[in-house]
Amino acid sequence: MAPAGLIVLELDKGSLGTKNQFGAEHAGAAQRRLATSINTDPQRPVQFVTCKEPLLRDLTPRRMGKKIKKEVEPPPKDVFDPLTIESKKAATVVLMLKSPEEDILAKACEAIYKFALKGEENKATLLELGAVEPLTKLLTHEDKIVRRNAMMIFGILASNSDVKKLLRELEVMSSVIAQLSPEEEVVIHEFASLCLANMSVEYTGKVQIFEHGGLEPLIRLLSSPDPDVKKNSIECIYNLVQDFQCRTTLQELNAIPPILELLKSEYPIIQLLALKTLGVITCDKEARTTLKDNQGLDHLTKILETKELNDLHVEALAVIANCLEDMDTMVLMQQSGSLKKVLSFAENSTIPDIQKNAAKAITKAAYDPENRKVFHEQEVEKCLVTLLGSDSDGTKIAASQAISAMCENLSCKEFFNTQGIPQIVQLLKSDNEEVREAAALALANLTTSSPANANAAAEADAIDPLINILSSKRDGAVANAATVLTNMAIQEPLRAIIQNHEIMRALLGPLHSTNTVVQSTAALTVAATACDVESRNELKNCGGLEPLIELLHSKNDEVRRHASWAIMVCAGDELMAVELCRLGALDILEEINRSLSRKNKFSEAAYNKLLNNNLSLKYSQTGYLSSSNIISDGFYDYGRINPGTKLLPLKELCLQELNDQRAILLVNNKSDISPPPSMEDKSSDVGYGRSISSSSSLRRASKEKANFRFSAGFGSPTEEKSEPASGRNTVLSRGATKEKGARKGKGKKEEEKVKEEEEVLAVPKLTESPEKEWYPPPDPEFCLYVLEVIKTILPIVNIKEQIEVLAKFVADKMGGKIAKEKLADFSWELHISELKFQLKSNVIPIGYIKKGIFYHRALLFKALADKIGVGCSLVRGEYSRGWNEVKLVNEARKGIIGNLPPPDEYIVDLMFHPGTLLKLRSKEADLYRFL
Repeated sequence: MAPAGLIVLELDKGSLGTKNQFGAEHAGAAQRRLATSINTDPQRPVQFVTCKEPLLRDLTPRRMGKKIKKEVEPPPKDVFDPLTIESKKAATVVLMLKSPEEDILAKACEAIYKFALKGEENKATLLELGAVEPLTKLLTHEDKIVRRNAMMIFGILASNSDVKKLLRELEVMSSVIAQLSPEEEVVIHEFASLCLANMSVEYTGKVQIFEHGGLEPLIRLLSSPDPDVKKNSIECIYNLVQDFQCRTTLQELNAIPPILELLKSEYPIIQLLALKTLGVITCDKEARTTLKDNQGLDHLTKILETKELNDLHVEALAVIANCLEDMDTMVLMQQSGSLKKVLSFAENSTIPDIQKNAAKAITKAAYDPENRKVFHEQEVEKCLVTLLGSDSDGTKIAASQAISAMCENLSCKEFFNTQGIPQIVQLLKSDNEEVREAAALALANLTTSSPANANAAAEADAIDPLINILSSKRDGAVANAATVLTNMAIQEPLRAIIQNHEIMRALLGPLHSTNTVVQSTAALTVAATACDVESRNELKNCGGLEPLIELLHSKNDEVRRHASWAIMVCAGDELMAVELCRLGALDILEEINRSLSRKNKFSEAAYNKLLNNNLSLKYSQTGYLSSSNIISDGFYDYGRINPGTKLLPLKELCLQELNDQRAILLVNNKSDISPPPSMEDKSSDVGYGRSISSSSSLRRASKEKANFRFSAGFGSPTEEKSEPASGRNTVLSRGATKEKGARKGKGKKEEEKVKEEEEVLAVPKLTESPEKEWYPPPDPEFCLYVLEVIKTILPIVNIKEQIEVLAKFVADKMGGKIAKEKLADFSWELHISELKFQLKSNVIPIGYIKKGIFYHRALLFKALADKIGVGCSLVRGEYSRGWNEVKLVNEARKGIIGNLPPPDEYIVDLMFHPGTLLKLRSKEADLYRFL
C-alpha cells in the first residue's frame, strides 16, 4: 500500500515519451521532471513505482558491479515502462484528462466521478480547475469505457447551475443526446438521461434539447428495462412539456401509451412523474382524447380506488380534472359510474390535498355549461358545501372557487340560496386573506342577477364583513367584495342598510387603488349606492369626488365606463352637478367624447347629465334644448362655441368691458328691487321704442310675483334677499305707454329724441362689491311677462291653443308680425346695440328686447313655455335663426284605444304668421328654419 498523502500513478510504456525527448538523461532527472509537471506542491510527495524492468538504458544491472544473467529481452529503447502514481490533488487528475492513453483517461474519469459524487463543493472545484471542457471532448471518444465514464461525470455535474451554463455555451447537447442511441450501454443511457433531466430544468436547456431532437430518444427510453433510465427520461420529459411546442411534438410522437405504462411501475417516483407529466399534457384537448382512447381513465380510476396508492391520488385527480373539461369524457365517466366515485371519494377523503384537488377538478370542468348540468344531476353542490367545512384553508378556497363556477347554473344558484351562503359568509370573517377573497368571489357570483341570494347574504350578516374587506390588501378580495355590495345595492332596502355602514368612506381606498379591476368595481359600487342626496353629500364630504373624476383619465375602457356611470348618478341633483363641473368632470368628459376610441355610451350620458344641469353651456355647445330641459333663472345664451372652448360664468361676462360681439341674452325671473321714490310720480317715460308698465304697476306686479316661487338658476343667489335700490344697479321701468302710432311713426321730432335720451336712465356698469354678494341683472319686464302668461295662458285647457296664444304673445312683445319681404328692413341690430350701450354691458336681459329676431323670440318662447308647463324644444340655426319644436297628438286620433302612432312634430312660427304651426320637414317649416 502507498503511504497516506501520496499520489500513486502507474505509467505505462511510452508515458514519458521517446528517447528523443529525454535523450540519455539519468533516470532520477527524468523522474524529477515528471514530478514537476504533475505536482506543483513540493510538500506533497510523488512516488514513482518502477516496473520489473529498468526505466532507461543507463540503469542496467552492469552498473551494480555484479553480472546477472538476463532472462527477458530488454524493452525497446524508446518505450517507457508502466509507472503507478498516487495523488490526492484533483488538479493532477484533471491534467490527466489530456492524456492520449485510454486507460489513463478511463481511470481519471472514474476518479473525477467519485470526487464529484461527494458534494456540490467538489463540482464547483472541478469547474474551477477547467475539467468540463476536456470532458466534453471525451463524450465522442472512440473508447466506450472513456465515453461511459465521461458521461457518468456529466450526469452528476449537470446538477450544478454554473456547469449547466457552461455546457450550454459549449453546445454539447448533440453529443449527450447521441449517447441515447440504442447501441449504447444502459449505464450510458442512465447518465445521459440524468444529464438531460438536469439540463431541462432551465428554459434555455429545454430549447436546446428540443432543437437537437432529444424528445424522440427520451420517449423510446421510457420502455427501457432499467428503472433509473425510465425515471430520468420521464423526469426530463416532464420538464420539457412545460413548453407548448414540446407538448405538441410529444403528441405527434405518440408518447401517451408508454407514459401510461409507467403507471404500472413498482417504483412510486416513476408513477408520480408519469402522473405529473399527464397532468401537464392533458391541458390540450388532443392529448385528452388520446388518453381516453388508450383507457387512461381506467388506469386513473384504479389508482383512486387503491388505498395503497394514496400518495398518487392528488396527481391522479389533477389529470381527471383536465379530462372532465371535455363533455364526452364527462358523459363517459357519468355512464360508467366513475364520476360518482370521484365525487364520493373527494367528499369522504380526510386528506386535505385530495379534497382540494377534487374541488379544483370540479372548478375546471364547471366552466362548460353542459358539465355544470351533469354535476348538478350528480348533486355536486352537497359535496362542495361539505368541503366548505374542512379544516384546511386550501380546501375552503378550492370549494369556494368551485361554487363560483357552479353558480353559473341557475339551478345551482337556487340550491345555494338555502345551503351554502351562511357558510360562505362565515368564511368572510376568516383570518386568511385568500379564504376571504375566495368567499367574496363565490358571493359575488351567487348574488349576480339573484335578489334572493342577495337577501340571503344580507340576512347572514354579510354586509359588515364585506365592507371590512374593502380595506384588504388583496386587490381580488376588494374587487369581489365591491361586486357583492353592488349586487345588494340594487335593492333599495339593502341599499339603505349599506349606506348606514358609511359605504362611501369605505370606498375611498378602492377609488385610490392602482388596480384597474378594483377601480372599476369601486366606481360601479358608487354608481349603485349614490342614489340619493345624502349619499352623494357623504361621498363629497369624505373627498370621494376627486378620485372618482380622476378615474376618467384611465386608459382602461371599463374603468372609464364605470366612472362615467358613477358621475352620471352623482349628477342627479343640481348642486352636485355644479360641484362636479367645478372639479373638471365636464371638461374631461368632453375631451373623452371627442375621441372615437375612448368615448362610450356612459361618458356621453354623464356629459349630457352634467350639461342638463348647466343648460347655458349645453345650448352653447349643442344648440339644442329638449322639452325636458327646463330653463331656470340665470340661464344665458352666449351663442355658439366650439368644442373645447370654455364658457365663462355669467358673473365674469357681466363684468367684462363693452365690446362689439354678439349680445348675451339672459333669462332671469328674480326681481326684488323697488324703483327709487323719485320715479314713482313719473307717469310716462319713452325709451327706444319700448312700451313698459308704470313703476307703480311694477311694484304691484312684484307683490303678486311673491306668490310664485321659481328656482334660482346658474349664477343666481341661493336665497332671495331684499336690498336697498342704491345697493343694486338696475334699469327702472318707464311710466306710461306710448301709443302705437307714436311708437311706430317715422316723423319723430329731434327734440323728442333728445328728451327721450335725457330721460333714459343709463345703467352704470355692474361692479363687484367686496362686501356684497353678486346677483345677476334683474329683468322686471320678463317678470311681468311671466305673471301675464300665468294669468292668461296657463288656464287654457287645449295645449295647441296655449301654444298659439303664447306664440302671438311673444311676437307682440318682440316687435310684432314681420312680412318676409320686409325682414331685411327690421332693424333689430340697432336696437340691440342701443341696449348694450344703455346697460353698459354685453349681457341683455331678454325682457328688455322689444325688437327681436328668430333666436330672440325662440328663447323667450321657450322660457315662458317652461314656466307654464308647455313642452317645447329650443333649436339654434344658422344666420341668427332659431326655432321651437312642439309635439302634438292628432285630434282625430284622440279616444282611440290601443297603440297610438307617435305625436306629430311642429315648428312654431313666431315671425311671419305668429301662432301658426308648421309641420316639421315640410316646405314651410324649412323656409322658416333656413335662408
